Amino acid sequence: MKRRDFIVKGSLASSAALYATSVLGYATQSANDTINIGVIGTGDRGGGLIPFINKIPNMRVVACCDIIPFRLESGLSRVNGKAKGYSDYRKLLEDKNVDAVLVATPFSTHSKIVVDALKAGKHVYGEKTMAKGYDGIKQLVDAAEASDKIFQAGHQYHSSRLYTHIVDEINKGKIGKITAFECQWNRNGNWRRPVPDPKWERMINWRMYKEYSGGLLAELCSHQLDFANWVLGAMPEKVMGVGGIDYWKDGRETYDNIHLIYSYPKGVKASFTCLTSNAMGDYKVKVLGDKGAYILDYVKAWYYPEGSYQKEIGEVDGVSGATLNWDEGKGMPVNFDHEDPSKQALIDFRDNLMNNTQPISNAKTGAMAALCVQMGLDAMYENTIVETKSKNVKDILG
Repeated sequence: MKRRDFIVKGSLASSAALYATSVLGYATQSANDTINIGVIGTGDRGGGLIPFINKIPNMRVVACCDIIPFRLESGLSRVNGKAKGYSDYRKLLEDKNVDAVLVATPFSTHSKIVVDALKAGKHVYGEKTMAKGYDGIKQLVDAAEASDKIFQAGHQYHSSRLYTHIVDEINKGKIGKITAFECQWNRNGNWRRPVPDPKWERMINWRMYKEYSGGLLAELCSHQLDFANWVLGAMPEKVMGVGGIDYWKDGRETYDNIHLIYSYPKGVKASFTCLTSNAMGDYKVKVLGDKGAYILDYVKAWYYPEGSYQKEIGEVDGVSGATLNWDEGKGMPVNFDHEDPSKQALIDFRDNLMNNTQPISNAKTGAMAALCVQMGLDAMYENTIVETKSKNVKDILG
């Protein structure tokens, strides 16, 4: 990448402004403008993103880092061309050939590594959830504000052009006044990764241990929390919830099922459920309004009109009751061509660096989702109602 200055002018904007729709397109740059990426953490997520980077013009992986040798070897094997391997991320950050890093390490390490990377002069794509704990969130936000480098939070659905289209339609009043969100992400399995040697248990299955992880809420529901914040342009006012280790009696510390309700301004309630004992419905987001609803999965969406409004649009060519394109229980499919959300998020990262633009999924929006996660964890673990007006939250949001 050419050694030019990338300066992000001004501090992070207000929450509502940060959720404005992006119009970023494909940058038209020369081969000399290739962005050299270092991947820190080459496990399931980091290693899984390398093939996407291989296919994106003007991006290439030149370095990988992981503390588990076979994970590092696996990551390097996925790279097109040659890449250096590191077991210490600090050594990778010293590599002058690396322009930007993708941080896909355990949740508890995000803040420290991202802050170090920004201070080392690297642009950063930081996987969700952005940071663990109130201190970690604040440290990362402060570092991003103080840096002239670009930070993008890895909530890939925020880059999905389908999700962006749905948000635009909601903002135009397509489903009327929003009253509720119903979100779920159910699986039938123990959520464990295979461990070739017991000594790697806590490193590989870090999601099962409170020291490193926020469990199902941080690893899965955080995407849907980010979406609810995006649609409403707001943080919830309070959260309550329960969870437990009720099915998998295998020594895990994080819950195997969670059920939370977040209360947003204007009376909007958002429920989030995640199971590991039953996969019915898999991943689903419902946005419910008084004129209709949108239902979204990973890459598809449906529009479900409500009541008399449903009857009105059902009169096709003047013939009442004419057949519409309709999926039972979901409504009318939303036909919208778009890239895989993870690939699109990386394309957006490239474009943000090329064009010196602020990501729509950035330190402030990432902090909002991370705060929702921490509030939910506090609510479940402490069996209490957690409010946004608490000092911990206000200190970060300002």
